Amino acid sequence: MWFAARMTALTIQDVSRRSGLSEPTLRYYEQVGLIGPIERDPSSRHRRYREEDLDTLQALACLRAMGVGIEDMRTYQANRVRGHEAAGEQRDLLLRHAERVEAEIETLRTHLDYLRAKAALWDARDSGDADAETEANLQVQEMIPQLEEVLR
Repeated sequence: MWFAARMTALTIQDVSRRSGLSEPTLRYYEQVGLIGPIERDPSSRHRRYREEDLDTLQALACLRAMGVGIEDMRTYQANRVRGHEAAGEQRDLLLRHAERVEAEIETLRTHLDYLRAKAALWDARDSGDADAETEANLQVQEMIPQLEEVLR
């Protein structure tokens, strides 16, 4: 039995490479109960992950990349186990984070617009175009209140 399982078992290095999560993060996720417990090789005691573990860790890696915290990851995992009965809760959890990401995108758009306006100002100065410099400077000044708002 162990031999057959060993054939498909993944090492922590394999899972780290495939999930994008570091080995310490994998150990931590097991420690805090986000995954596992992970089976161990009887002789070496090294962790041996299953494909199902990797699937779960890849989902957690995506959530982590989107800024989802441990407690919400824990809720996400619990809702996955509960299945259909937790569908509404799962939707609400994900939509809450989607709203947060959308706000971050708006902030980044404001930063991007400001940088482009400043670059246009310096481009006008570089080319000696006084009219374009005046126009670009007006654009920058008009953006200041919006920039101040997102920096709060």
